[in-house]
Amino acid sequence: MAYKDEYEVARLYSNGAFEAKIREQFEGDYRIKYHLAPPILAKRDPQSGHLQKQEYGPWMLRGFAVLAKLRFLRGTSLDPFGKTEERRKEVALISEYEQTIEEILQNLSAANHSLAVEIAQVPEHIRGYGHVKERHMQAAAAEYLNLLERFRNGDNEVKAAQ
Repeated sequence: MAYKDEYEVARLYSNGAFEAKIREQFEGDYRIKYHLAPPILAKRDPQSGHLQKQEYGPWMLRGFAVLAKLRFLRGTSLDPFGKTEERRKEVALISEYEQTIEEILQNLSAANHSLAVEIAQVPEHIRGYGHVKERHMQAAAAEYLNLLERFRNGDNEVKAAQ
């Protein structure tokens, strides 16, 4: 029921575990560079319209630490990321998922259990950020609509193993 937003990414990078893994894997003098496309800072590619990643140096780790501490802004009117189209879609998807689960639970039977599980797992296919996430959301939406229609129509045939 959660999505990995900017605050969570910042927490994951700044909690010390990331740096520890890097120190375990590399020796000597190295420099970490982050390639990010922050929705409120990144420029758009003129051809595709997608946000373009930019390179940020090791100082970004301090930025992540500050951002992680600002997670209390999440979901409030002061959340600078909360008004983005991507975030609005994520919040709407959670609401839609909750409604779907309610419907499934009300109509669950031994005959449609496998199909109900497939429907419940559809959000697990949504990964990434920006245009990558959008592509996964579109594919998941098509799968979701197909499965939900089958559920509602009593077509409980289980898909062949993948």
